[in-house]
Order: sequence, then structure tokens, then C-alpha cells
Amino acid sequence: MKINTLLFDLDGTLINTNDLIIASFTHTLGQYYPEKYSREDIIGFIGEPLVESFASVDEERAEEMVEVYRKHNVENHDLLVTEYEGVFETIKTLQENGFKLAIVTSKMRNTVEMGLKLTNLDQFFDVVVTVDDVENPKPNPEQLNKAMEQLGSSPEQAMMVGDSQFDIQAGKNAGVKTAAVSWSIKGRDFIEKQNPDYLLENMADLLDILGVK
Repeated sequence: MKINTLLFDLDGTLINTNDLIIASFTHTLGQYYPEKYSREDIIGFIGEPLVESFASVDEERAEEMVEVYRKHNVENHDLLVTEYEGVFETIKTLQENGFKLAIVTSKMRNTVEMGLKLTNLDQFFDVVVTVDDVENPKPNPEQLNKAMEQLGSSPEQAMMVGDSQFDIQAGKNAGVKTAAVSWSIKGRDFIEKQNPDYLLENMADLLDILGVK
């Protein structure tokens, strides 16, 4: 069956929030554990729900740390977020060619909407499934299944596109094709080892994979 549905992660895939995420983690961890966590440690947290990241640091104060992170993240959002090369044009082309598009992200809805609006990508996505909408975020397939249900699609028709191991694992768990982006902050070698079906050098590579002229 032909792919007609694309499920996209947001951060690190469509929009470059790496500087913002690292700055927000650095700010928060520096407040509670000065000089204990390196940039490499922080990169290891990227892609999983915030509460899980901070629970691994300090289970008792995890919720409190999440609030500190989110305040910093929202206040600095528009200063530090940019769009990856080729993303806008590719998403626009996919929509014009009748593909069903959804965002599937571990972020909360308010910051998802901020990022989509800032990069003008909001016009292309009628379905957005955030961490607020499910009991079990990625790598559990619940978010992907919810997006496919809202789009009227099946796993045979869908592909998950993301930058972290959680995206690729969620895609495999949902029984959909997977595409990883080579610009993942976790590194090309790391993301290749997750064995995605496709590795994208530029978002426009999707058009070739899907046979879009």
C-alpha cells in the first residue's frame, strides 16, 4: 500500500529548538545542581518527556524543575528557534499533493503551537498530538495511533519522521515506516544505529522517497 500519511516529530526534526532546549536544561540544572551536568549529559535527555528527564535527576523535585524549565523555555522561545533548511517547502509540497500530515511530539501543546506559528508551519497541520493528549508518549505507539485515527489512515499508509531513538522506536512499535533525519543533535551514527527505513540528508529527500515530482 502506498504511503499517503506523514507523522512528524517537531523539535530537532522540523524546527531547530536545540539551542533553546540546551539553554533551558542548562538554566534549570544549574539552579539545582551547579556544574554537575555537561552539554553531553543534556543532549542525552533530548526526545523524552521532561518529567522523565528530571525524575532521573531528582525524583522528588522533578515537577518543580519542569516548571523552571518551561518558564525559561517560553520566555526565550522566539529568540532561539529556527526552521531547518528545506522544511517549509517540503511540507508545503506534500500538502499540495494531498498527503495527510500530523505532528506527533513529546512537547506540551502551548509550546508546540508557538513553534509552528513562528515558522509558519501551522497552516499545514490539522492534526497535532502532544504529550498532553495521551497516557503513554513515545516510544509507546499511542500518539502515532491517535494521529492515524484522526487522519483516517492505517499503519500501512504511514511513515514516522523524527530525530531521536524514541521517534524511530515509536514508529516500529506502531508498525509504520520510519525516516530519521541526519541532522539529529544525537549524531548521525547514533540515529543510523536505530535502523530507520530511510535516512534523510535534507527534508526534501522525502519527496524522492514518496515519488513526488
